[in-house]
Amino acid sequence: MKKLFGTDGVRGEAGKFPLDEATVRAIGSSLTRHLTARKGSAPQIVIGRDTRESGPWIEGALTGGAREAGAEIRSAGIITTPGIAFLARTLPADAGVVISASHNPYHDNGIKVFDPSGRKLDDAMERLIEADIAESGSSRTPQEINSLAPNGSAELRTRYRDYLAVEVAGDLSLDGMRIVIDCANGASYEIAPDLFARLGADVIAINSQPDGKNINRDCGSLHIEALQQRVTAERADLGVAFDGDADRALFVDGLGNFIDGDVTMWVLANYLKSRGRLDGDLVVATVMSNIGLEIALRSEQIRLMRTDVGDKYVLEELIRSGASLGGEQSGHIIFPTLSLAGDGMLTTILVLRVMRDEARSLSDLARGMQRYPQLLVNVRVREKRAFDEVPEIQRVAQQIERELSGRGRLLLRYSGTEPLARVMIEGENESEIRKQAEELADVIRRELGSES
Repeated sequence: MKKLFGTDGVRGEAGKFPLDEATVRAIGSSLTRHLTARKGSAPQIVIGRDTRESGPWIEGALTGGAREAGAEIRSAGIITTPGIAFLARTLPADAGVVISASHNPYHDNGIKVFDPSGRKLDDAMERLIEADIAESGSSRTPQEINSLAPNGSAELRTRYRDYLAVEVAGDLSLDGMRIVIDCANGASYEIAPDLFARLGADVIAINSQPDGKNINRDCGSLHIEALQQRVTAERADLGVAFDGDADRALFVDGLGNFIDGDVTMWVLANYLKSRGRLDGDLVVATVMSNIGLEIALRSEQIRLMRTDVGDKYVLEELIRSGASLGGEQSGHIIFPTLSLAGDGMLTTILVLRVMRDEARSLSDLARGMQRYPQLLVNVRVREKRAFDEVPEIQRVAQQIERELSGRGRLLLRYSGTEPLARVMIEGENESEIRKQAEELADVIRRELGSES
């Protein structure tokens, strides 16, 4: 049986394995049994979902399996992924379950589980659940779901919104600020406009009318162009785009410029350091963050630590190093003292806090970071040999690194899912890095290239 859990939980097309009704029910049952074994009594699980049309029946199936195994379930209805992470941590609950496929199209869905710390479910528990599903695979038969998921508790959603408005925002006043919020027709469609209006902002909400199929469709964090146009048309101070489950946020400044996760970390790192709150003068990002972030941070005596791609790995390094800020270019930003999950609305509050405290526009705060040209070349290969085991590849790669000499970066890796070698080069001169990338790609093609 193929692996159920990826780096971000279970994900796939709704209605097909592993998100068919019988498997979802079995996941709920297995999770409950293992939580019971750990706890010694019936577990309490809080569950929520985004706006996909498959969300209610998936929640119904998972809830049915969990209750049959003895769990007590509380539903928050439509709520963001970080909202469930917060509830798992504070209710308290033994687990929090989110039914969402984040930025994927509506026909996909997923199941993500958080433990009582608000951290994603540990690998050991995931393996136990996978073993249960594999063992029962041949005998799984669909069962009738008595009803679709309930609408959920408004009290639970209010609890999360109050946490953001009171504990995170504190005395922050957005009076006189105009903000355009792109809700991606997703989980933030009600809570985000309400939250920022409560803080005093003049809120213009777009893509806030979900119909079950329009989540992420030409909107949200993957499609920033409409937000840029709206921000300039409305003369807004800020635009923010969430994805379907609002664990990431990308911004548009008042001039219509796109502000990605790298620039967001630059702005927040400077602010935190100026107030003595950037622990270790360290920021954690992934190998995909632009070298411009690393160079800009270095100019302020701030170190950048890189991890593999994935907020899971960023969080692991944040906890290991004790750093107070980390994230991804995609807009997943983590502040471990506030939440162990990326939270787009929390990030937005903190960006607005910087703008208010510094009395500066986001475009002004973003100055000082230069995004370097980046070039990615894919080469189809017949085998995935370690690059340092191929002398000619190693020779050319080392030559390019010497040429870049601290003002650029070479990242050479294999795709995790395809027979591809990926050559990524960043540098100051686009024509030079293009020549370097093509030279290295040619060498890889000669040494490891596919016959087809």
